[in-house]
Amino acid sequence: MKYETTPTLSLPKIGFGTWKIGGNSHPNPLVDKKSLAALRSALELGYTHFDTAEMYANGHCEELVGQAVRESGKPREEVFITSKVTPSHLRYDDVLKACERSLSRLQTDYIDLYLIHWPSAGVKYEDTFKALNKLIRDGKVKHLGVSNFDLPLLKKAQALSETPIATNQVPFSISDRSYAKNGVLEYCQKNNILFTAYSPVEEGNLRANKTLEAIAKAHHATIFQIALAWITNQPRVITIPMSFNPVHIRENLEAVRVELSPDEMETIEKIGK
Repeated sequence: MKYETTPTLSLPKIGFGTWKIGGNSHPNPLVDKKSLAALRSALELGYTHFDTAEMYANGHCEELVGQAVRESGKPREEVFITSKVTPSHLRYDDVLKACERSLSRLQTDYIDLYLIHWPSAGVKYEDTFKALNKLIRDGKVKHLGVSNFDLPLLKKAQALSETPIATNQVPFSISDRSYAKNGVLEYCQKNNILFTAYSPVEEGNLRANKTLEAIAKAHHATIFQIALAWITNQPRVITIPMSFNPVHIRENLEAVRVELSPDEMETIEKIGK
């Protein structure tokens, strides 16, 4: 596995996203079996970064992630867990309570990386970060980050955080370059902030075209692996694809081995334009 390393953090280029594990916005026990199977498959294949959130299946996703990690027998320090606080829980006391609930559902003493899931209008981020900074000092969270923050908000987060902002997690794919166009990608690359791409293959809806297919054929890869490789070949960029399919879970992890040439990178870059 390849890693992206900053002065404060090192994370694998490809982690495992968990949106839809355990349900969507609400718990769905009917998908528990396949959710746990997907998590177990990822752990067995060697994924070490798992990204979840209290919003996912209203907390049930965190429960399943915690269960799968415990059942794997892997030492806690060998699995990196990211979770997120929802926009409705950004007041000081609410942040602290939300984190305690996440810790309880995950059944762990600490969260490796804790993110503000979405910005929220009217929130006093001074209070939010007062709580987040306390969580760091108390050892309940190891690193702080944000998600879906534009450049002005990202800079504000940096100013309010007592520790370096580890990442900004945003949508990023061949066809979605919004956070490259608004300057966030370049800023992260220049300021040692990991740029975490979610929905990297557009939830499996990536459309094939002759260019992608030709590059995939040249590398004996799928178009989805090429889409992931295009992301992971960029500096300071990591990604968290998700799948219930064990074949796709393996293929996603193996995409990091695909080395695209500068010409291929440029060719793919033009597809989105």
